[in-house]
Amino acid sequence: MKGRPRILVVDDEPAILSLLRRILQPEGYDVVAAANGEQALVLLEGTKPDLVLLDIMMPGLDGFQILDRIRQHCDVPVIVLTAKHEVTTEHEALRLGADDYMRKPFSSRELLARIRAKLGSAAHGMTSP
Repeated sequence: MKGRPRILVVDDEPAILSLLRRILQPEGYDVVAAANGEQALVLLEGTKPDLVLLDIMMPGLDGFQILDRIRQHCDVPVIVLTAKHEVTTEHEALRLGADDYMRKPFSSRELLARIRAKLGSAAHGMTSP
């Protein structure tokens, strides 16, 4: 039986990483955090997350570059979580293979609902009646 679903959170803001950890862990998720793109790619390979929450605006490799590299190697669900509000940014993220797109500030309830939708009930140990 598989353990808790693992989520890789990629954001260069320590406060956001901490907030997401506080939201996700009580809901039964293991959280792996990366503060930059290079670290995210290493953790993606080493931890095999069930889902990635990805910021766009980061120094070094930005979220678009990370998303492009993720899609070259795997089909893990990716939810872009960013402060960028331009429609062109959303279109680019979806074109590169993002499964969903949320703007900061975000509702924790909405984020959790979107994560559950991407992971499906099987990932949460739920069974059909």
